[in-house]
Amino acid sequence: MPESVSSRGPSRRTVLAAGLTAGAVAAVGPGPAAAAVAGVPETAHGPGPHADWFAHPVRGLRPRFRWWWPDGLVDPDEIAREVDAIADAGFGGAEIAAVHHSVKDKSVLDTAHHGWASRPWREGVEAALRRAARRGLTLDLTLGPSWPVAVPGLTPDDEGAARELVLGRVRLTAGSRYDGPVPAPGHAPATGVTRQLLLAVQAARIEPAYSTRKETGLDPSSVRDLTATVTDAGLTWTAPDDGDWVLIAYWLRGSAQQPESGPHSSPAAHVVDHLSAAGTAAVTGFWEREILTPSLRGLLRAAGGAFFEDSVELETAGLTWTPGLPEAFEKHTGRPLLPYLPAVILDGSNQVFAFEAQLTRQIRHDFWETVSGLFNRHHVRALRDWAHSFGMELRAQPYGLQTDAIASAALLDIPEGESLGFKNLDDYRCLAGGRDMAGHTVLSCEAGAYNGSAYSTTWDRFLRTMGGAYAAGVNQTVVHGFSYATVPGASWPGFAAFSPYNGGPGYGESWGPRQPTWRHLNDIADYLGRVHTVLQTGTARADVAVLRQTGYTATGIGASWFTATGVPLGWTHQFLSGPLLDLPNATVRGGRLAPDGPAYKALFVEGDFFYGSTPTLALPDARRLLALARAGLPVVLLGAFDQALTPGVPGEGETDGLREILGRLLALPTVVRVTDKAAVGDALAGLGVTADVRHATASTLLNAHRATEDADFYYLCNGKHAETVKPPVAAIDHDVTLRRTRGRTTVPYLLDPWTGRAVRLARYTEDGDDITLRVALQPGQAVIVALGRPGLFGDRHGNRPHAVTTDAPEVLYTERGLTIRAGAPGTYRTRLSTGRTVIATVASVPDPITPERWDLEVEDWSPGAGPTQTERLHRTLVLDTLLPWSRIPGLADSAGIGRYRTTVTLPDDWTAAHDARLELGQVSDTVRVTVNGTRAPAVDRLHPVVEVGALLRPGRNLIEVEVATPLVNRLRAAQPAVFGTVARQDHGLSGPVRLVPYARRVLS
Repeated sequence: MPESVSSRGPSRRTVLAAGLTAGAVAAVGPGPAAAAVAGVPETAHGPGPHADWFAHPVRGLRPRFRWWWPDGLVDPDEIAREVDAIADAGFGGAEIAAVHHSVKDKSVLDTAHHGWASRPWREGVEAALRRAARRGLTLDLTLGPSWPVAVPGLTPDDEGAARELVLGRVRLTAGSRYDGPVPAPGHAPATGVTRQLLLAVQAARIEPAYSTRKETGLDPSSVRDLTATVTDAGLTWTAPDDGDWVLIAYWLRGSAQQPESGPHSSPAAHVVDHLSAAGTAAVTGFWEREILTPSLRGLLRAAGGAFFEDSVELETAGLTWTPGLPEAFEKHTGRPLLPYLPAVILDGSNQVFAFEAQLTRQIRHDFWETVSGLFNRHHVRALRDWAHSFGMELRAQPYGLQTDAIASAALLDIPEGESLGFKNLDDYRCLAGGRDMAGHTVLSCEAGAYNGSAYSTTWDRFLRTMGGAYAAGVNQTVVHGFSYATVPGASWPGFAAFSPYNGGPGYGESWGPRQPTWRHLNDIADYLGRVHTVLQTGTARADVAVLRQTGYTATGIGASWFTATGVPLGWTHQFLSGPLLDLPNATVRGGRLAPDGPAYKALFVEGDFFYGSTPTLALPDARRLLALARAGLPVVLLGAFDQALTPGVPGEGETDGLREILGRLLALPTVVRVTDKAAVGDALAGLGVTADVRHATASTLLNAHRATEDADFYYLCNGKHAETVKPPVAAIDHDVTLRRTRGRTTVPYLLDPWTGRAVRLARYTEDGDDITLRVALQPGQAVIVALGRPGLFGDRHGNRPHAVTTDAPEVLYTERGLTIRAGAPGTYRTRLSTGRTVIATVASVPDPITPERWDLEVEDWSPGAGPTQTERLHRTLVLDTLLPWSRIPGLADSAGIGRYRTTVTLPDDWTAAHDARLELGQVSDTVRVTVNGTRAPAVDRLHPVVEVGALLRPGRNLIEVEVATPLVNRLRAAQPAVFGTVARQDHGLSGPVRLVPYARRVLS
């Protein structure tokens, strides 16, 4: 299990602060207390309790890779080398997954001898676990080959195999007679299915008034069970003369689904029944019989990783089924399922029949709620408990079926979402609600998969994607992905799980030493590790809980007012579903739901988006709401909840009982009902509920709040709500107010996730529990603000005065005291928190310098003698103008590493009172800066401005900018059949590059 910061206690080691990047300094706009120059420890560096904890994230909190193997066609020595590569790059672990969509001819994988779960696969896993233990990495294992979960040797007819319910139908005119075989399924059984069982035969009268564009309307009172009349697979029945009728036959059979891009084993694997104990027993039984040797059991127990299940992508010709569904439905609802079956049966993925609209909605809700209960009980909880018996956890993507993923997230040790399949940040907020209400810590994300972007994915794109996900609750990143080195027939630069894909580039990305950017990947790993460290510390805080009657996710459906209006004003929210209201954490204290975290200030309820926005509440949920509101929790309801309906088919008197309870709820002073979503904000204000983060105007600023005994941590990101948001996010620069929940004596610190520095901020205003500071962020850029006691991060500034206003560009704390920094001569006035105004004069500042000439040394990567061998051709150029490689003769099809060198001359009176930033302008992809032979702090990929003042000296200074590019431009030329359709991309250093000097003047 990843080490929890809150469980291990604060670090007591001393850390020397590295230079803060200009990007992080700029992140808080004018006046941050963050101007210590590179290499000069200007803040105190005593035994700060959290400084080292943030600067040097432990392995368990670092990002991981999805590690794709070609089943068992792996070499243990190569496996050990790849574990070393992942560790050396600063990552914390990997997930071993059998994925090889790019291999068209599967025979080269030799599944008879090297399939998933074969002896070579087990030996590879053991080699990986042993090496990982030596390197301190965590390794997870997928429960089966590829996805969905499947078991080798399981046949489609076996009890534990996935099932489908398919229909046959015949339409009859009024009074006509049917005499023939029971209507056969409209879809033939898949290969390997040898049995199909007739579940039932029904007749129903067609009711055109209930028909929709895609569904045939039926009269529910006319449904007749004809199953007992079937003789020798034949049926004789005469339709009444009161309208047209339809005969419906339901057939149960195996779906014969195999895991993606198989076969992966010999014998072939088939997907298990995800709704029955038999399906789970097939998985666990196979592992215990065929995989878990004594040595592997010991390694897994010592490793303490997790079993992983990908999204539940069950494919059927009809309706996903399990034999126990009718009994479970009747137990759950008190009513038999068969009379309602026409309203839920599917043909492919399409609904076939419908009753009256409200009844149809209620039937479907009851059915999928039953399915959800089976999935969570027999699959999620059972696999979790089995994993625990080995000292492991269960991490899973609990969506794909129409089940309550929010409730599943509460059951899982580690729920996981995905940046590719999730439509917007509300999909993450669903899983975060389950995680936090259950008292778990981690929400993982399958991160950075992009269609058609193999070998062209940039890390700035990755960071822009993930910035918002972290604000929505994600705090573990499983990068998509790292491919095993090679397979027979692979092309340079080696085997890639998803490239080529259907003849094109496929899904990105295959990271590893094959990529030029791997040279700089420690900077990325450190950044992500620091973000994880903060976002896994303490407990989450969110402003509002949104009750969702149907707990689906991966839908892109958000919450009224909050998603479109509240979030841009600073509000945070998470989604809950009914089962979460029964958790031990669902109590109220001090007006907060789950007061020890996530401490929601209000509960918001609206109509069910998944069923026509109908105002519905289950009767048990209404009772829980009433109890919570009586305990002091503010509640806002949007819609006609005075006329609410049950989400499922109501029992006798149930609707009246629901409305009676809601009448009592609406009469409470802590409850407000509105009919216009625009009024939600005013309703919250009227109840005295405000957000922890506030800004006066709408902004693309996103935030996440974590609280510990020592501090409030605010992750702030200038992000977008979804990948498809247009227009693109622009830079922001405005005041932000943060609430202090740890006392009014706390002060703000800026935590820079790129450099690992934590510095005391020097310009802000206070108003009771609120601190207001300036935030300026480029698109996708993130920064972390901590509100803690003076000295928390080892600074010695104590309760010294801070700046309240200034006309200087920046104010900061240095070892000499409160200091301004300015890039132009002038007289600057600063008002202090004591009320005193201090005037400082800057007499002169050297002008910004734009280098006129660059020497470029290119390490050009191209295919070598084998698929994993790379030729590196070195060439040198002299550039008078910086251009992307695509526009430089001789480099248009190049990829690799470029080292740009130039010199700048500073005046003889350059002293330690000067600072400077190096602005890189446009640069792609990863980059590092060296000045006079010394490396500068890590470069923020989303705001490439670097603090270099302490590295400069009077006279000539040598600056080197090392840039690593993706491989796509070289692959366009090397493999045109696959990559030729990809447009040539602009990489390298394009600038403009400027060295911008500053002067410092001490105020106090």
